[in-house]
Amino acid sequence: MSFRQIVDNSLQKEPDLTGNRDGSNFLKRSDSAWVFTTYFAEGFPFTIIRTVSAVFFRDMRVSLEAIGLTSLFGLPWVLKFLWSPQLDRYGTKRKWLIGTQFFLVAMMILVAALAPVSFGPVAIAVVLFLGAFIAATQDIAIDGYYMEALDRDGQAKYVGFRVMAYRIAMITGTGIIVTIGALSRWWLAFAAAAALFLITFLYHFFFLREVQKEEKRISELTNVLAKPRVLMITVLTVVMVVAIRQFLESGWFSAFKTSHPFLKSFGFPHIVGIVLISGLIVIGFLIGKIKTWLKNNPESYYAQTFASFADRNRFGTILAFVVLLRAGEFMLGSMISPFIVDLGFKVHYGWISGLVGLPASIVGAIIGGRMIARYDLKKVIWPFILAQNLALLGYMWLAIHMSGILSPDAVPGTYASAGNADLARLAVVHFFEQFAGGLGTSVLMTYLMRLCKPGYKAAHYAIGSGLMSLSGLFSGSASGFLAGWLGYAWAFGLSFVVSIPAMLLIPSLPLLIREK
Repeated sequence: MSFRQIVDNSLQKEPDLTGNRDGSNFLKRSDSAWVFTTYFAEGFPFTIIRTVSAVFFRDMRVSLEAIGLTSLFGLPWVLKFLWSPQLDRYGTKRKWLIGTQFFLVAMMILVAALAPVSFGPVAIAVVLFLGAFIAATQDIAIDGYYMEALDRDGQAKYVGFRVMAYRIAMITGTGIIVTIGALSRWWLAFAAAAALFLITFLYHFFFLREVQKEEKRISELTNVLAKPRVLMITVLTVVMVVAIRQFLESGWFSAFKTSHPFLKSFGFPHIVGIVLISGLIVIGFLIGKIKTWLKNNPESYYAQTFASFADRNRFGTILAFVVLLRAGEFMLGSMISPFIVDLGFKVHYGWISGLVGLPASIVGAIIGGRMIARYDLKKVIWPFILAQNLALLGYMWLAIHMSGILSPDAVPGTYASAGNADLARLAVVHFFEQFAGGLGTSVLMTYLMRLCKPGYKAAHYAIGSGLMSLSGLFSGSASGFLAGWLGYAWAFGLSFVVSIPAMLLIPSLPLLIREK
């Protein structure tokens, strides 16, 4: 029997969908391997599209105004919950994962081919915008595959591997790929990215096992998308998105933001977040009527997805907890960089972030995931979330201790009395904040996965992750105004206050106990 026949037989073997993984020897032997490769594959295209592209465009002398428009590349990640239900209903997560990765390899090859030509930057912008939708879809498939392939203990156990793989992918993009482009040729950099991602794709194509049954073939989705009503809804959605974008960039709204400074950071993602949470609140209030309507319209799978997400005990508590859990952390995170610069430590920020913060966050997530798998979420959620939020007070203490440079009369970046002891304090606080943040990340990811019901796992995780980011959009935007008004110390202290409501919700939070 040939190698390819062996692989085909392995992929065609009926998956074990009972939750008992004793028969899944392949997965048991290689969980850490495929978890790492899939989440590396999730982080790498995101970094190429969102970060590496900005460096490339600037190196090609593209105007800052035009580069600013590349923020549109992030649109698919904001809107991915809109099409995530289709990945649960049509095909399998593995098929979506393999298919999207094939097109992402093609995207990177095309970008490499276009890089040397005169019209390259414009054409590449179009390719990357389309590629962003493919990459966001791949994210949905990977998260769904992770939840299908692992039981709940396994999902918690490998949270740290997810974080580590994603961070390594980002470092690979911003470090290796950007360095190749800057020191050699950009077409070579994108070709290297394509080659690296091709290896990942081939590994998944040959060795990633199928873990679920197919409800409907992907080919059937084309028939659904071709229906006049679906086409009309799609066109109206596109028109609405474009109209909102035009409104936010209009002269009237710009003038309005000038008179209301707190709106300067308000953008399209904020509107999407408001619409998502408002829609879920309405669904929660009308869940009884919606369930009755769904009984008479069993084919309304899209409506069923959102209704099933809201149809649970204490949904309001769950919604508030997911939205508020990282509000304080997001508020702090937006101000850490300017705080370090104003202390006069900007030359040290790189190694503090890369050599202290990054390993600490990875270790925190790994330890957090292992402890959740061993002791269950209910026993560790309090200490983990408390540690995450106490780190906010660490920065408050640091700002008070170094108040000399942060006083109104001080010149930012001229803290002449800063020495090794001050730098050590900063490194220790940053280490603890990143480590505790890793613990908090393990809690949040595990809880989001527990919100996902069978048959809707990819869609529910996309909805939950969208809600998770909502507080970051607003608390992060407000943090700059608060720091400028109150000073760093009070702003960091306020970030801890903002974190308290989520902690108060924990005693009444459902889904903390592992389901056997």
